Amino acid sequence: MSAADKFLYVDRNVVNNPLAQADWATKKLVWVPSERLGFECGSVKEERGDECVVELADSGKKIRVNKDDIQKMNPPKFSKVEDMAELTCLNEASVLHNLKERYYSGLIYTYSGLFCVVINPYKNLPIYSEEIVDMYKGKKRHEMPPHIYAITDTSYRSMMQDREDQSILCTGESGAGKTENTKKVIQYLAHVASSHKTKKDQGELEKQLLQANPILEAFGNAKTVKNDNSSRFGKFIRINFDVNGYIVGANIETYLLEKSRAIRQAKDERTFHIFYYLLTGAGDKLRNELLLENYNYYRFLSNGNVTIPGQQDKDLFTETLDAFRIMSIPEDEQIGLLKVVSSVLQLGNMSFKKERHTDQAAMTDDTAAQKVCHLMGMNVTDFTRAILSPRIKVGRDFVQKAQTQEQAEFAIEALAKATYERMFRWLVMRINKALDKTKRQGASFIGILDIAGFEIFELNSFEQLCINYTNEKLQQLFNHTMFILEQEEYQREGIEWSFIDFGLDLQPCIELIEKPASPPGILALLDEECWFPKATDKSFVEKVLQEQGTHPKFFKPKKLKDEADFCVIHYAGKVDYKADEWLMKNMDPLNDNVASLLNQSTDKFVSELWKDVDRIVGLDKVSMADMPGAFKTRKGMFRTVGQLYKEQLSKLMATLRNTNPNFVRCIIPNHEKKAGKLDPHLVLDQLRCNGVLEGIRICRQGFPNRIVFQEFRQRYEILTPNAIPKGFMDGKQACVLMIKSLELDPNLFRIGQSKVFFRAGVLAHLEEERDMKITDIIISFQAWCRGYVARKAFAKRQQQLTAMKVIQRNCAAYLKLRNWQWWRLFTKVKPLLQVSRQEEEMQAKDDELVKVKEKHLYAEQQLQEMEEKQHQLSSEKMALQEQLQAETELCAEAEEMRARLAARKQELEEILHDLEARVEEEEERASQLSSEKKKMQQNIGDLEQQLDEEEAARQKLQLEKVTIEAKMKKIEDDVMVLDDQNCKLNKEKKLLEERISEFTTNLTEEEEKSKSLQKLKTKHEAMITDLEDRLRREEKQRQELEKNRRKLDGDFNEIHDQIAELQAQIDELRAQLAKKEEELQAALARIEEEAAQKNLAQKKIREMEAQLSELQEDLDLERQARTKAEKHRRDLGEELEALKTELEDTQDSTAAQQELRSKRETEVTHLKRTLEDEAKVHEQQLAEMRQKHGQAFDELNEQLEQAKRNKVSMEKAKQAMESERNELVIEMQTLMQAKGDSEHRRKKAEAQFQELQLKHSETERQRLEQAEKLSKVQAELDNVCTVLSDVEGKSIKATKDCSAVESQLQDVQELLQEETRQKLSNSTRLRQLEDEQHNLREQLEEEEEAKRNVEKQLQIVQAQLLEMKKKVEQDSGCLETAEEGKKRLQRDLESLSQRMEEKCSAFEKLDKTKTRVQQELDDLLVDQDHLRQIVSNLEKKQKKFDQMLAEEKNISARYAEERDKAEAEAREKETRALALTRELDSMMDIKDEVDRNNKLLRAEMEDLVSSKDDVGKSVHELEKAKRAMEQQLEEMKTQLEELEDELQGTEDAKLRLEVNMQAMKAQYERDLSGRDEMGEEKKRALVKQVREMEMELEDERKQRSAAVAGRKKLELDLKELEAGIDMANKNRDEALKQLKKIQAQMKDLIRELEDTRMSREEILAQSKETEKKLKAMEAEMIQMQEELAAAERVKRQAQQERDELQDEINNQATKNAQVAEEKRRLEARIAQLEEELEEEQCNTELTNDRLKKAVLQTDQMNVELTAERSTCQRVEGARCQMERQNKELKLKLQELEGTVKSKYKANMAALESKIVALEEQLDMETRERQGATKLVRRTEKKLKEVILTVDDERRNTEQYKDQVDKLNSRMKQLKRQLEEAEEEAQRANANRRKLQRELEDATESADVMNREVTTLKNKLRRGDFPFTVRRTVTRTGIESDEDSEAKPETPEPKPE
Repeated sequence: MSAADKFLYVDRNVVNNPLAQADWATKKLVWVPSERLGFECGSVKEERGDECVVELADSGKKIRVNKDDIQKMNPPKFSKVEDMAELTCLNEASVLHNLKERYYSGLIYTYSGLFCVVINPYKNLPIYSEEIVDMYKGKKRHEMPPHIYAITDTSYRSMMQDREDQSILCTGESGAGKTENTKKVIQYLAHVASSHKTKKDQGELEKQLLQANPILEAFGNAKTVKNDNSSRFGKFIRINFDVNGYIVGANIETYLLEKSRAIRQAKDERTFHIFYYLLTGAGDKLRNELLLENYNYYRFLSNGNVTIPGQQDKDLFTETLDAFRIMSIPEDEQIGLLKVVSSVLQLGNMSFKKERHTDQAAMTDDTAAQKVCHLMGMNVTDFTRAILSPRIKVGRDFVQKAQTQEQAEFAIEALAKATYERMFRWLVMRINKALDKTKRQGASFIGILDIAGFEIFELNSFEQLCINYTNEKLQQLFNHTMFILEQEEYQREGIEWSFIDFGLDLQPCIELIEKPASPPGILALLDEECWFPKATDKSFVEKVLQEQGTHPKFFKPKKLKDEADFCVIHYAGKVDYKADEWLMKNMDPLNDNVASLLNQSTDKFVSELWKDVDRIVGLDKVSMADMPGAFKTRKGMFRTVGQLYKEQLSKLMATLRNTNPNFVRCIIPNHEKKAGKLDPHLVLDQLRCNGVLEGIRICRQGFPNRIVFQEFRQRYEILTPNAIPKGFMDGKQACVLMIKSLELDPNLFRIGQSKVFFRAGVLAHLEEERDMKITDIIISFQAWCRGYVARKAFAKRQQQLTAMKVIQRNCAAYLKLRNWQWWRLFTKVKPLLQVSRQEEEMQAKDDELVKVKEKHLYAEQQLQEMEEKQHQLSSEKMALQEQLQAETELCAEAEEMRARLAARKQELEEILHDLEARVEEEEERASQLSSEKKKMQQNIGDLEQQLDEEEAARQKLQLEKVTIEAKMKKIEDDVMVLDDQNCKLNKEKKLLEERISEFTTNLTEEEEKSKSLQKLKTKHEAMITDLEDRLRREEKQRQELEKNRRKLDGDFNEIHDQIAELQAQIDELRAQLAKKEEELQAALARIEEEAAQKNLAQKKIREMEAQLSELQEDLDLERQARTKAEKHRRDLGEELEALKTELEDTQDSTAAQQELRSKRETEVTHLKRTLEDEAKVHEQQLAEMRQKHGQAFDELNEQLEQAKRNKVSMEKAKQAMESERNELVIEMQTLMQAKGDSEHRRKKAEAQFQELQLKHSETERQRLEQAEKLSKVQAELDNVCTVLSDVEGKSIKATKDCSAVESQLQDVQELLQEETRQKLSNSTRLRQLEDEQHNLREQLEEEEEAKRNVEKQLQIVQAQLLEMKKKVEQDSGCLETAEEGKKRLQRDLESLSQRMEEKCSAFEKLDKTKTRVQQELDDLLVDQDHLRQIVSNLEKKQKKFDQMLAEEKNISARYAEERDKAEAEAREKETRALALTRELDSMMDIKDEVDRNNKLLRAEMEDLVSSKDDVGKSVHELEKAKRAMEQQLEEMKTQLEELEDELQGTEDAKLRLEVNMQAMKAQYERDLSGRDEMGEEKKRALVKQVREMEMELEDERKQRSAAVAGRKKLELDLKELEAGIDMANKNRDEALKQLKKIQAQMKDLIRELEDTRMSREEILAQSKETEKKLKAMEAEMIQMQEELAAAERVKRQAQQERDELQDEINNQATKNAQVAEEKRRLEARIAQLEEELEEEQCNTELTNDRLKKAVLQTDQMNVELTAERSTCQRVEGARCQMERQNKELKLKLQELEGTVKSKYKANMAALESKIVALEEQLDMETRERQGATKLVRRTEKKLKEVILTVDDERRNTEQYKDQVDKLNSRMKQLKRQLEEAEEEAQRANANRRKLQRELEDATESADVMNREVTTLKNKLRRGDFPFTVRRTVTRTGIESDEDSEAKPETPEPKPE
């Protein structure tokens, strides 16, 4: 790989690692959120409900994580994937991990669907050279790795092929690399699309295009904190191309230049580069001409000369001048530009001061002004006059107005900004002029957009709103293009898919910003405020909140915390905006006097810059504080910045929509500008802001994973082995069969024409299953292989055994026969038998040799020929392959072109049809609009007349105002008041207009809701009475508990002292234990070091022994080889002797034999020579082997000597160890004796200790229970103290609250009276309401009496408080209690903060679950859309029924809680069913009548046939009439059959209704009985709990008395224990010392044991090897028997040694076992002591925890009380306001009802949508009101309880504390009861909903039946008409009814 390839291509060897795949398959790897790394890898170990236990991969820690926080991990196959849309698990963690992995590998470019994500590497990479450009040239995107060149090349190629304009959109944060990437795009296009072939011949246009960038960077870029070369403006570079694809010209458009940087900069930042270039690079001549000075002299350079590392401003200045020259900008224009730059700097040096007696500004030093005027070509006096006292137009006259210092400075700064902005605009225009020189016409273009990405700061201003508005638009464009591409893909593949335009998701936010009216957006409201003279930023914010307060994407900030004015919810997140100086920024005002001077400048360049003075917003347009009347504007005089930017953006979006966009998202990895570092949280925020995660969200809703059929079959056929039959099968059919056998959910996949489409996460599941299958197959394969190998080895062993037996038998036979004479004779005679055949055999072999040689030659010739043919064929094959490739590429391109053209054709045809339909609609709309236009023109004429009249009147008023300024001030104040009133009236008018329709519809609903509220009220009042009774009982119990508490106080103090003493003793014991543990650890460390040294020595010995054994094996092998060679030599000698004898015998034979003999002699000599040579070689080898063996033997001898020495040393050590062991044995005996004594003592101590432990455990239990009670009591005491201290303030508040409650109660009474007046219509319910009113009045009187009692009690409390104060002054000890209270409060605060954090974390978890649920919702919505397509045809025909259903559903929802209503509706349904039966009877009668009519008609027919008129009717006419009548008869028969079917259907429906009604009644009765049973069970449970509490109280009393007695015993036992513990400690110290010695001995013995075991194993191995060798060598070598015998002796000796060693080991083992038993006993004793210590620690911790919990519970109750009080007050206030508004609106309703009907008929359509929204709001408000009333009642109850408790606490504070325990338990019980009641309510609601659904079904079926009956009645009524007419009418009626009712009948649900 080259240097560039490392930064482009992924190393697939690392990615396709099977170990990683196996890891992923075995461990359930997931992503877990991490604060440091964003997400961490972990494996799921356990699942516990909603939580999972995850083990982190890096640290190995186990953490608990919520299931919603866990994100799935992709298989390793998808690691470092080039396109993140291919990831099967599309989530934030996977995207971040993929980007991180690629970034760390040096791969900065990654695709994400349509996006190309670029991460700034902060270093130069070798991937932008000309070689890389050539590499990407003409290649498709998927053929090459991701790169900016690939994006530009695809856009360029698609422009050339499709002749469609292209655009590349680069967005990102400052410093992310947007400008660099745009440079690379321009560089690539200049190289690829240049008309000149080589770089040297590069044309002027290409050079100018490349050189335009340095000029724009000099004037538009600056150094910021994040980026050294940050472009402070957005630009759209449009490069035009001709038909041949050559660059023709270019054009640049700029957006949002940060002109404020020219006058001030933040810390460590610079202004625009050109200022620094000019001041450092200008020569002396130019400095004098431009009046340049040092850096520090200029005020506008806030930080002086700030340098950029690695950048020379002087060199860059010369580069910019060269660029000017290449752009052919003349020198006079260059100097003009630089003069403007210098003048901007000089403007900052102008200083102003206040005059002495006035606020007027004065210029003390005008040197800077003179320099500015010199550079700009103006008069100094005119310039100073224009700034200090400009002329302002007032009415028709001009007045000179003196400026203050602030106004003058503002005017100078505005002038500097405006001049720099105009100069920059002129420069861009000049560059565009230079780039558009060529005469060639551009056919198409590529646009490059370089603009700032989404910005979210802590507080955002007007600029951020504009940037975020742009990004919303661009994201909408991306979503829309993605939608179109997805649509094309799905259409091409023929997939069912409900198309969702994702671009519409962002439309609400865009409308919030840009909407012009109804309601106006933020920019429209800002423009509107700019027209008002006294408008401020505050008024603008108020207007925005008023107009857009209810918008879903708009958010009002909290006034206490937030500094922001309003928030907007963009797609990237919630953004807070601060509207400071927005009006000034939007108007961008200038001093028009100075502007006119600049327009008349003597300098041509300056005057050209200020051509358009008329468009400037002058000072008379801006509202000044001292002259508010100077505001006079006309519509169209100036355009605001917001309007201009909006127009610019709309033009840009129009051009981008007409192009094919390509998206590049630049990302900054860290703020430190370090290479190779990536901050995960920063990158995630940018991905969210850049819309990458939004794009992935859109992908998830479709089918993001796509696989070609062949690949799917190849990869996943292993999962479905038997699904596909044998033989050829089409890929699509195979995939269908595979998916069927996989049993996938049909919603998770779609099968197209060439691909299978999957939802996100499906492929990961398939990959897991595939891995499991492969592992199973590999395991079975390995098992089979191992079995095969084992069987083969076994067969080989068997063969070897048989062969060995044969060899042994033959050897034994040979040894017997070798000395037998006959055998020798036989061996000598046997070869002679074959001599006669030898010649024939020789000749045959020679013939065979010749034939073989001939065949060999022939084969070689054929081989050569075949090789030549192969070369020819291979060359031909290569040529054919090249041709094939070329043709296949051409064919593929042609096929693609054909497919594109066909798709294009289809699209165009569809567009044509749509356009034709739209044209027709537009023509109709045009006719409507023309009529509306005429009306509007008339209105406009009237309005213009009114405007002219108002204009004339206003001018007169202004003239009068000039004369009378003193009077005008008062009038202006009045006008302001009137304006405010007018605004309020307008707002009220709008609100009234909007709520008119609202209240007409909601009046009835409110009445019905009020009824339900009254019922709820009665229920709650009953609850209140029950609770009051319970309170009284609890107060009695509390008094009893107070008495018990006093007794417990004394006991607690005594136990507390005992605990303190025990803790001191425990601390001493712990210190002793710690010292002893340290000593133990030191001793153990020494032992471990010695053991390590010994292990090393043993390892060396083992290595030496292993070398010895290897050398012995080598020796044996060499001996075997030597014996084999000697044996071979002997055999050869014997053969030689045999040959010699044969030769002697055959000397007398024939000449032929002599020749043979001679030949054989030659052969024999030859063989002798070879033998001698072999013998020599063998001897040499033997000599070498002997040398080697000698060397090895010497080495072995040395090693043996060393081993012997080691052995001697080891024996010495062994003797020493044995002596030590003997000593230890003696010591052990003494120790055993001592141990016997100590064991007797220990048993006694243990018995005593166990008794003490039992007593201690009992006392501990009692102490813990008492400590819990005491902690609760203490917490309650603290609360009581705080309550007492706060009572003084609360008593005053309580009186106020009482008065407020009284007023509220009076309001409630008035409300109830008004509601009763409104409900006079219902007579039955009136009586109930009057009874309830009487009850309420009685309750109110009781409450007033209770309040009087409370006031009396408060007075008593005040008196008691005075007494308490006196006592507090006397008791100085209260100060200490106060300090303790402070500390407790601090602890409470800390606990509250912890709770807040816990709640925040829970809230975050809920948010995450919400996001997960949102994702699931999105998926469900997609499924729902699929279903909607299927149901859409049915829904069209069901609209009438749906309306009825919707109304009934609304009614049922409103009366969901009312049982009586449901029963009434059931009764109504029964009556309807009876009516239906009656109608059915009538229908049967009608049917009979129809039958009779039929009979009559038949008779008439027969008469007509029989009778023959003489009037002139022919037989032919009669036959015709007969046929017609027969047809009518048949039709009537069919109608009758249909009627009969319908009647049967109605009867069936009636039966169903009856069955359903009975089932509903039965179910309702069951529910009621179940509830009653539940209520009784709860009562029983409560009674049981009360009894248990009483029993517990009695147990506590008994335990207290036992605790007092036990305490005394414990004190005595403790003293004895201390003495026993001291003795035990001494014994333990001695035992520990002995233990250490024994442990050391044990370790030594264990090591020796291990050595012996190792040696024994080695000896065994050697013996086995020797046995094998012996068995093998017995047959071959008789000489080795002596060596074997020696080996056996060695073996016997080794076995004897082994037996001896085993005896020694057994002896030592018995001793060790005794030592180990003693050790275990001691360790058990130590463990017991440690467990006791731990138990005591746990007990103390438990007591502390319980104390904290009790304190926290009391604090919670106090906090809840205060919160409920505040909510009560708020809710009551809101309720009063709403009621007043209701009253006012009702009155206004009655007045306006007559007028509204005539005026607002046209606006009804628009208002209907508002009505729906307002209805929802009203429902929400009513629910909130209900909740508020509930809260009020709860708080009232709690207030009463608190007042009662305060009285009780003051009278008997001691009794109060003990009773709190029972109260807490009772509170928990009440909470449980409440929860159970809520669950029951939910169940009841669910049952009611079921009933309502069944009722709705019944009503639907009844309605259907009614309609059918009415249709049948209509049909039968029409029977009065003549028959022919009736037939046609009924037929058409039936058809229409069938059309309307056919579909609703089919989806009618069957009742359960």
